[in-house]
Amino acid sequence: MIEEYARVIAVNDDNIVVQTTVKSTCSGCEQLDSCGSGQVAKAFGQKHVNYQLALPTLPVNVGDEVLIGLSEHVLLSAAWQVYLWPLIGLFVASVFGQYTLAAFDVTHELFSLLFGLVGGYIGYKCAQYKQKQVANDARWRAQLLRVGNKNNKVLLNQTAS
Repeated sequence: MIEEYARVIAVNDDNIVVQTTVKSTCSGCEQLDSCGSGQVAKAFGQKHVNYQLALPTLPVNVGDEVLIGLSEHVLLSAAWQVYLWPLIGLFVASVFGQYTLAAFDVTHELFSLLFGLVGGYIGYKCAQYKQKQVANDARWRAQLLRVGNKNNKVLLNQTAS
């Protein structure tokens, strides 16, 4: 389970909204002050991202710090779909185009390139379709793990209810 601390910013009838801060890897480096990348990271500040979670069985109030988690399987499946499906489509269509056009004595690489672009686009659209299918699936959403703070002072645990 990939875990991240977040702050509750809204509690609605059927869900809660939590806010996390996207952290740069430079923020934990000892060379932050003497590194060009670290200086750029400090100049642009931190970005905040909001997530909607199902209303938990735990009592949650605005301002509470919570621990949310996402399954590694979900993250890896989404990455596979979003990054690799278009690449697979590109390669398969390029190879298909190369051999198909060679059978017709058309050997210009531009046609293979066009086949590859079409294949990459088809892979992209397949990944987009699959992501829309699972968007409302509860297994593909972040889960509230516990209400507490970063200092391991667990106030309430989701699994203890």
